[in-house]
Amino acid sequence: MTFIVRQIATTADGREIIRSNPFQTNEIGIGRSTTNPIHLPDLAVNPDHAVISKRDDGQIIVESTSGQNFTLDGKQRISVTIDPAAGAELGFGGHVIIVGEEGDDIVLTVKRVEALSDSAETRSESTLYTLKGLLPGKRMTAWGFIALVLAAFLVWPIYTWATWRGVEERPDQFHADTMWSTGALSKAHHGLEKDCQACHVDAFVTVTDNTCLTCHEDDAHDHAAKPRLLTARGGPEGLEKIGAAFASAFNKPPGRCVECHSEHEGGGAMQPTAQKFCADCHNGMDERLTDTKLENASDFGIEHPQFRPAVLVSPGGKNPERKRISLDQKPTEYNGLKFPHDLHLSKTGGVAQMGRRLSKEFGFGSALACKDCHTVDPKGVRFEPVDMKEDCSMCHSLAFDEIGGTVRTLRHGEPAMVQADLRAYYRSSRPNRPINLGGMKRRRPGENNEVRVASDYARAVQFRPSRANLAINQVFSRGGACFDCHGVTPPTARGRVDYGIKPVTQTDRYMEKGWFSHDAHNDEDCTSCHNATTSKAAEDLLLPGIKTCRECHGGEFQKSSDVPSSCAMCHDYHADDGAPWMVRDQKKDKQVKPEKQIAGR
Repeated sequence: MTFIVRQIATTADGREIIRSNPFQTNEIGIGRSTTNPIHLPDLAVNPDHAVISKRDDGQIIVESTSGQNFTLDGKQRISVTIDPAAGAELGFGGHVIIVGEEGDDIVLTVKRVEALSDSAETRSESTLYTLKGLLPGKRMTAWGFIALVLAAFLVWPIYTWATWRGVEERPDQFHADTMWSTGALSKAHHGLEKDCQACHVDAFVTVTDNTCLTCHEDDAHDHAAKPRLLTARGGPEGLEKIGAAFASAFNKPPGRCVECHSEHEGGGAMQPTAQKFCADCHNGMDERLTDTKLENASDFGIEHPQFRPAVLVSPGGKNPERKRISLDQKPTEYNGLKFPHDLHLSKTGGVAQMGRRLSKEFGFGSALACKDCHTVDPKGVRFEPVDMKEDCSMCHSLAFDEIGGTVRTLRHGEPAMVQADLRAYYRSSRPNRPINLGGMKRRRPGENNEVRVASDYARAVQFRPSRANLAINQVFSRGGACFDCHGVTPPTARGRVDYGIKPVTQTDRYMEKGWFSHDAHNDEDCTSCHNATTSKAAEDLLLPGIKTCRECHGGEFQKSSDVPSSCAMCHDYHADDGAPWMVRDQKKDKQVKPEKQIAGR
């Protein structure tokens, strides 16, 4: 036997839609549950309300399985027997089931005859008995959400900004405009986290360079003239032109401070400048900036020119002349001194022996080392100039007389005073007695010998002042105290002794466009970078070339190197008179700046 269930649904315009489903079974269920062949989505109907079964005589039995009534031709029933040929009308909530017969099949026509709720006619039956039917539609929800977001993150912050504008110190409470912050400020700007207006002066206007210069007027300036910078950088290409046009329209011209100094990236130190920022200009710059004297550079380990130290051309004076020369040209530098490094660093020579004799007093080792003469400055970055009294006098003595336990020394650095002191010494002192014994410790007594001794002494006294010139000649000539270390200018005329000393200039910084810290290389021996042990003259420029540095330092992305190094490790964008940032931080005394002023006020 076959039950045919016909579902009749009515559209909003009154049109009926009929769906028929046959069921090859002797029993069929009725209820709100979707597992029933006759599914009635009505709260007045139980999930499993009743069943319809056929008897052998062709009649059907409708029986409630839930204990809840149904209607037969308007009368309440629990169980009923129906003749399909005669027909009948069963009622379940707002639905009716019309029982009929077509041939051997029993037809059950299901139709909704009553509204299930006040708005049931205009609503889908699938939503009537769920929360979905009580909520607004998707479109209304979307617009409501948009309105909520705009109110919370636009209207409210703008209102807060407008009402608190001009207040430098806000009370310690929540302020809606802080929701616009994309992250914590760096340590350098941590004190401004509750004062957004210190940098963001106007709403919807990006931070300008003038705002940065409010506080950084003394330590921030362009690397070069702005037009020259933009020329070296080159113009945008392809799709970048569109981005540049939009940026310009929103007050974001190229070359701004924030292109390098990105804030709201976390509460640690401000992120260092990426290598790409420098390479954008310096990689292939000679093609864009044709008058530049700089060589192209993009990566320290791959493309970087040889070092060009500022070599002393002529020593002496307040600002001695220097010239930048590539180390590939093996430059030398005459600084006015004579100093053989190999002699002083020898482990077996006379210098080493003297050092061992003086080790207890001055702390020398078995041989002299670089640190015995070169003293690190208080900042640990450079070295103090070598000083005669502090670094050399323990071996190179200038003593020439002793009076009552006081040793008289020649005045270092004052040639004229050296000559005057020697003349005064020979004029004011007498020769030691006896003058000449001819190699004998004593002479035989007698008048003749006494006269001879007296005569020799008188002659010595007479000629003693003239010995001053001899002593001066000895001091300034080969083998003398001055000649061994200094360049000596000869007398101006024959018979005169007005010697002079060539000027001495000690260079404490060769890399004017870069920076090097000795403190960061404490674990290395001096001789691993400076080839001093084989240098026989002070003119040798003992600077390591780029090949030596590359043994440890590679480019920013060369992870295989011991020290991947970006451009910012040795170079600074805001250089003060050629001095990199480490000079400002470690050597120049920082001045306490006045209380900040908010830009534009």
